Amino acid sequence: MLDAKLLEILVCPESKQALHPADEAVLSAINAEVEKGTLLNRAGNPVAQPLDEGLVREDGRVLYPVRDGIPIMLLDEAIEVGPRS
Repeated sequence: MLDAKLLEILVCPESKQALHPADEAVLSAINAEVEKGTLLNRAGNPVAQPLDEGLVREDGRVLYPVRDGIPIMLLDEAIEVGPRS
C-alpha cells in the first residue's frame, strides 16, 4: 500500500489530475484481461504481469501500475481502463 502522503502529491503526468488507488473491481477486470493476453498498455505492449495495485486517474480512464510498491508513472506504461473510443 502506498504511503498516504505520497498519494497526496502524485498526479497524472499527462492531465495533472489526482490519482486514487484502484479498487478490487478494476484490478479484477484488468487481471482477467492480463490472463487472456488481451491487455495492452499505451505503448501497445502486452501487459504480462497481473497487478496487485494501481493508481486510477480522477476521471477513471487511465491506470498507472504499481509494482513492488513503486508507482510506474510513465505514459507508455499507463493502461486505459475507462470508456474506449
